[in-house]
Amino acid sequence: MTDSLVGDAAGLLLAQSIAVAAYIVAALLFILALAGLSKQESARRGVVYGITGMAIALVATFLLVLASGVALGNQGALYLGIGLMIVAIAIGAAIGLWRARVVEMTGMPELIALLHSFVGLAAVLVGWNGHLYAAGIAPELVGIHHAEVFIGVFIGAVTFTGSIVAFLKLSGRMSSKPLMLPGKNYLNVGALVLFVILTVLYVITPSIWLLVAVTALALALGWHLVASIGGGDMPVVVSMLNSYSGWAAAAAGFLLNNDLLIVTGALVGSSGAYLSYIMCKAMNRSFLSVIAGGFGIEAPRADAEEEGEAHETDPGSVADLLREASSVIITPGYGMAVAQAQYPVAELTEKLRARGVDVRFGIHPVAGRLPGHMNVLLAEAKVPYDIVLELDEINDDFAQTDVVLVIGANDTVNPAAAEDPGSPIAGMPVLHVWEAKEVVVFKRSMASGYAGVQNPLFFRDNTQMLFGDAKDRVVDIISDL
Repeated sequence: MTDSLVGDAAGLLLAQSIAVAAYIVAALLFILALAGLSKQESARRGVVYGITGMAIALVATFLLVLASGVALGNQGALYLGIGLMIVAIAIGAAIGLWRARVVEMTGMPELIALLHSFVGLAAVLVGWNGHLYAAGIAPELVGIHHAEVFIGVFIGAVTFTGSIVAFLKLSGRMSSKPLMLPGKNYLNVGALVLFVILTVLYVITPSIWLLVAVTALALALGWHLVASIGGGDMPVVVSMLNSYSGWAAAAAGFLLNNDLLIVTGALVGSSGAYLSYIMCKAMNRSFLSVIAGGFGIEAPRADAEEEGEAHETDPGSVADLLREASSVIITPGYGMAVAQAQYPVAELTEKLRARGVDVRFGIHPVAGRLPGHMNVLLAEAKVPYDIVLELDEINDDFAQTDVVLVIGANDTVNPAAAEDPGSPIAGMPVLHVWEAKEVVVFKRSMASGYAGVQNPLFFRDNTQMLFGDAKDRVVDIISDL
C-alpha cells in the first residue's frame, strides 16, 4: 500500500515536471507565433507555431490531470476529471472548427470580440471558484489570494460585457453611435474608486456579497465603457479588449498556479496594449482615454444631411479614366470585404499593371473593422505585398496621382477629419484621396459610414460616385477594359 502511494506521488511529480517543461516549450512557440504574425511573408509559419504550442499545452494539461487523479487514489474523481476535460475539449474544438469554416472575413471582427468575451467569462468563473475553494493556501498568502480573486473577477467581468457590446456594435445588432449618459466620466471614475474600496474590504474580510457586488459593478462598467465609444473607433476597442482578455487570462493563471496561463496572458495583454497604442497614435487618439472609454464621443453634428450634389458615373466611364491614367491608387474598406470584391480588384490590378499603369494600394491603419483586415483580404487575392502601402507611406503621393478608386471605404477617406474641427472624427489621420486628379467612390448608396458621419468627399468636383455592388462594378470595368 505504501509502495503504491509512493509510486503515485512519484508519478505525479514526474507529470508535473513534464507539464512545466511542456508549458515552457508552448510559451516559446507562442512568442514565435507572434513574431511570425508580424509579417505577411511569415504569417503562415506563425499560425503553425501557435497551433503547435496550443496542442502541446493541451496534451500536457491532460497528462497532469490524469496523474493527479491517479495520485489521489480516487477512481471516481479520476474518471470524472478526465471525462469533463474530454467533453470540454470536444465542445471547444467543435465550436472552433464550425466557426472557422462558416465565418466570412467580414465577420471576423465581431467573432474576435465574441471570443474575447469567453476569456472574460472564464476569468470570472475561475475567480469565483477561487473564492469558494481556497484550501491549501499558506496563511501568509491568504491576503494575496483574496486580492487575486477580486482583481481577476473585476477584469474578467469588464472584458466580458465590453466584448459583448463590441460584438453587438460590430455585427450591426446595436447602434454604432456612442452612448452619452450625463456625467459619464464621473460614472467611470466612481466605479473605479468603488472597486478599490471593495477590494480593500474583501482582502480584510472576504465575503461572497462583496464578490457579488464587484461582479455586478464590473459588468456594468464594461458595458458602459464600450457603449460610450463611437463606431469609428471600434477597431481600437477590439484591440484593447484583446489586451483586457490577456490580463484576465493572466489573473486566472495566478489563481490556478498555471505558469503557461500567466505567460500567455501577459503576451496577449502586452501585445494588445501596444497595438492599441500604435493605433491610437495613427488615429490621433489619447491612449489613456481609450482605457477610460472616453474617446470618440464628441457631440454629433446636426448637419448630417447631404452637403451638395453628387456626380454619378458608370463602369464604362471609369474604364475610360483608367485607360488614360498613368498612376492609380486603390483605397479599400469594409465595403470591399462585404462584397468579396478582392479577387476582381486583384484581377483589375493585374490588367492595369500589364498596361504599364503604376497601381498601388493605400491602407488605413483601421480600414475595415479590424487591424490588418484589408491586408489579409488582399494577400488572400494574391496582390503583391510590395504595392500595398500604409497611410504614412502613400499619403503624400495622392496629389501626383491620376485616379483614385475608393472601394468600400468611407470614414478613412473623409476630408472632414482634416478640414472640419467640429467633426466627430476631427484630427483622425485619413487618406488624402481628394487631392488626386480624379476620385471614383464605389458605394451602394449615399449612406454615412460606420462612424455615422457624412462624407463631403462625395460632393467634391473631382469625385464621381459609382453605385452598386463593388464586386459587380469592378467586373464590369474589367469587361470594358
